[in-house]
Amino acid sequence: MSWEALYRGVSGMLEPFAGYILRKRVKAEKEDATRILERKGRASLARPDGTLVWMHGASVGETSMLLPLIDRLLSDDAELNILVTSGTVTSAEIMAKRLPERAVHQFVPMDGPTFVAKFLNHWKPDLAIWAESEIWPNLVLQTKESGAKMALINARMSQNSIDRWRAKRGFARRVFGTFDLILPADRLTFNALNQFSDSVIQEIGNLKAAAPALAYDKEEATQLKTTIGDRPVWLAASTHEEEKLEILSTLEILRKKHPDTLCIWQPRHPERGDNIALAASAHGKIARRSQGEIPDGSTAVYIMDTLGETGLALALSDIVFMGGSLDPRLMGHNPLEPARAGVPILTGPHVASFTDIYDRFFDSNAAMRVKSSNHLAKHLIALLGDGAARGQMSARAKSVAQESDGILDFTATKLQALL
Repeated sequence: MSWEALYRGVSGMLEPFAGYILRKRVKAEKEDATRILERKGRASLARPDGTLVWMHGASVGETSMLLPLIDRLLSDDAELNILVTSGTVTSAEIMAKRLPERAVHQFVPMDGPTFVAKFLNHWKPDLAIWAESEIWPNLVLQTKESGAKMALINARMSQNSIDRWRAKRGFARRVFGTFDLILPADRLTFNALNQFSDSVIQEIGNLKAAAPALAYDKEEATQLKTTIGDRPVWLAASTHEEEKLEILSTLEILRKKHPDTLCIWQPRHPERGDNIALAASAHGKIARRSQGEIPDGSTAVYIMDTLGETGLALALSDIVFMGGSLDPRLMGHNPLEPARAGVPILTGPHVASFTDIYDRFFDSNAAMRVKSSNHLAKHLIALLGDGAARGQMSARAKSVAQESDGILDFTATKLQALL
């Protein structure tokens, strides 16, 4: 029996258990109870008339990356409509706020053959676009069978993922061979996918590098800067639970050396706000954005436990530490957003998800790598006290970010050709 037949058979047999799995995920707050039928392929919106492009990204990072591309495709074709799917509650909330007219969001169906068939029978996409690395075999193969054109953009694979696909090479050729266009984001993925498909275009770089600077309310930023006062401000962005003790230790070191320093703490998952507030309160006065609290001249930690406000957090900050990078179980977060905002960047050593991008930053002295809370505090103290060094570092980071502006144009042109 082939891998394809085995996968489709097993996934079909597991469909009756989907309700149980989804109920457990609802209790764990990993699903939206009001939209649970979308996970079984039942649409909650009507299909718009005309040409429909379907884009899928796993979570916040992938769907946010798609936004500039969505704007480009819609602006170039007034008759086009776009469906965006993802699998997380957080990404759905952000898409609800940020998707333009003629673009809608649905949760991606679970990868059972019946669920996928219902989804495709309703939406009937003309072009299906997968972003990065989330490949569901039934969804991919049945979409191809539906007659839609298919593209895999900003494709990124880890070495572990590559090894798993190589172990079932025939199945990999069947899955990746369905795509009419594959645009790899890095050399590792380019070399791997060339083994599985004839549709791989040259490595063009990471599409995330083409994103514009994050938007924010400039009037609100001015008001917050006034209440914060003329104080050094550093941002701990997209931090994870595994890094909490390191951030707390950095806080303690900095407060001893510079008691007027403000830390803006922005967890990757806003629901961690209670946990962070409890721990950080031992280091001084705290304010929580989710509670409507405003930082003042005596606030030690401003916890921005809300969604979609990284642009505002960066606008308030002199330096950013990019989280998801201090623990070996983590893989880093995108440095291009702070680079475009003109904020100097510090990161931990574990950045496997963005190795190519960070290498360019390190080679240009546009970002610094730290190993521990002591190391982080040392660099923060040095940079907070040297405005000229911060300015030079942020200028180099902006230059690195701007090198990739052509990626969006190239990607849009190739996708429009498929239509």
